[in-house]
This record gives sequence, C-alpha cells and structure tokens, in this order.
Amino acid sequence: MNNIFVYCEITEERTVADVSLELLSKARKLAEELKCQLEAIVISDKVEGLEETLYPYGVDIINYAQDSRLFPYQTLPHFSIVTRLLKEKDAQICLFGATSIGRDLAPRVASFLRCGLTADCTSLEIGSHQDKKENKTYENLLYQIRPAFGGNIIATIINPETRPQMATVREGVMKKEIYDASHKGCVNMLDIEKYVSDSDFCIKVISREIEAQKINIKNSQIVVVGGYGMASGKDGFGLIHELAKVLGGEVGATRAAVDAGLAEHERQVGQTGVTIRPKLCISCGVSGAVQHRAGMDQSSKIISINTDPKAPINAIADYTIIGDAFEIIPKLIKHYKANTK
Repeated sequence: MNNIFVYCEITEERTVADVSLELLSKARKLAEELKCQLEAIVISDKVEGLEETLYPYGVDIINYAQDSRLFPYQTLPHFSIVTRLLKEKDAQICLFGATSIGRDLAPRVASFLRCGLTADCTSLEIGSHQDKKENKTYENLLYQIRPAFGGNIIATIINPETRPQMATVREGVMKKEIYDASHKGCVNMLDIEKYVSDSDFCIKVISREIEAQKINIKNSQIVVVGGYGMASGKDGFGLIHELAKVLGGEVGATRAAVDAGLAEHERQVGQTGVTIRPKLCISCGVSGAVQHRAGMDQSSKIISINTDPKAPINAIADYTIIGDAFEIIPKLIKHYKANTK
C-alpha cells in the first residue's frame, strides 16, 4: 500500500503520547505530498475510544493490537507486531518518537527489515535525489534532516533503496496541530495470534514503581533559560528561578550550566535535552551554541540578555538587551512585581 505509518506510544493514562500526535501532524502533511494514506499503529491492553483523538490529526487507518499482555511496553511483542505489520502492508515510511521506547524499538525494527534509520531528526521533508554515478534519479524520498558533528552541520540523510524509510523524532520538535476536526478514518483490528507468539511474552512484569515528573518545562508557556554566564555571579541561578516564579514560568538551562551543576538535567534545553516552544523564552547569560538553539528557536518570542553583542543567541532573538544579567534581572523582577497582580 506504500503508506506512511506512525508508531503511537500509549501513556500510563491510556492516552496517546504528545510526541506521537506531533509525528501524526507532520506525517499528515507528508502523506498529502505523496498522495498516500496515514496509518497509526496502536498497541496496548485497552485501545477503545482513541479514534476521537487520532482521527482529527488526519489518520486514515488505525491499526489496533489489543491484549492484556501488551501493556506496559515490552520489546519483543511490540517488535513482532510492528515488523510483521510493516512487511505485510509494504510501508513506505515509518516514524517513531525518540523516547526510551522509540529508541529501543525503532533500531530493532530497522535491523530486522534491513532498512535505514535516522535518529533524532529535527525536520522531515519530501524530495528527490539524483545519483550521478549510477545515472539514476530517485523521486519522493524522505529527507531525514538532523544536526551532525556536534551540531556544527545540518545533515540531510536519505534511504533511496530500502523501505520503509525510518526516522525517530524528539518530543517538541514537530508542531502538534489538528488537521481536520471532522476527519474520519477506519479501524483495522489486528489478530494478535497472527502477529505474536508465546515466546514473545517470555517476560512478565510483576510490579512497577513510577515516580511522578517533577519538572515539566516542555509545556510551559514562559521559560527563563540560564546559561553558564550566570555562574560568575553570586546565586546567579537564584535570580533565574525568581524571575521565572514572578512570570509564572519555568526554569531552563544550557548544557554548560547543567554540567556546572547549576541546574538539574531535566531542565536542559537543546539538542541533548528538551525541545521547547513557549510563547516567551528569556535567555540569560546564554551564548547560543547551535546545539542549544535547536531546542528553543521555535519559541514565539525570544528575549536575550547578554553582555556580548555578537553572541549567536542574538541572531535569533526578537529583542536583545545588552548588559549585565546580574543588574538587569533584578530590575525586571522589581518591575514585574510592581506591575502585575
């Protein structure tokens, strides 16, 4: 059928994970370019009712695999279902979230199907490629775009000969948006006995201990990001936290700041951290390395506070304040406290 497939992760609340909805939003656009259908793969113990969530994102076919043993996630049964389904339907493209589950499952699927896999893509596009050596032109290829060599270059990777073309995408990179609230597709209930064997369930989960997420900067509409430049002053990150609290936002940090022990790893924004899309991002003492910018350059408004007029972060900032953050931030805090209720 040569359709596009998205593996949809299921959360503890039995809802579709945000990263999967983001992938569906992008995959819908790719499917329209390729004039094919968009299919979702949903594997869990309870799958009823998810149509209301998936159809508005443009899903044409929902492939449901339901069994009490399929949740929580286990590698072998999910691997068997996905590989058999992709081979059976002759998939053209298959996308996974670059989560702990996606990073476990996607490489195994790609290895078994002997096809390419590009990890941590920041963009996906459709294009052509001309092989001058073979004098051959490939049409409708998936351009899998990601930073390479430590973020110093942007690489475009293609898989001209193998199918499906596979990629993982980190949460927050793609924009989650409804395709058509009235869109309707169809459901394909998979016969579990056909796709898995008893040996796939060789592991039984007896109990799990889940710690609630304490820091959630991805969904915050205001993020104040502190860089390594905040390490030079007394309690520099204390000012970052205070400003974020006054604004009702969250605190983010660059990798250098995290490595210096100024903030928790969960607050790291960038290529090796969290990707954010807040309405307002205030960068304080941030130089703006390409790895960091990749995680926040989609913010609606960016304010940079920096002593260096030539800092790379200023190139993408909507407003730039040149000066000492240790002098500017207290003034901002004082102003906001005096002018907000």
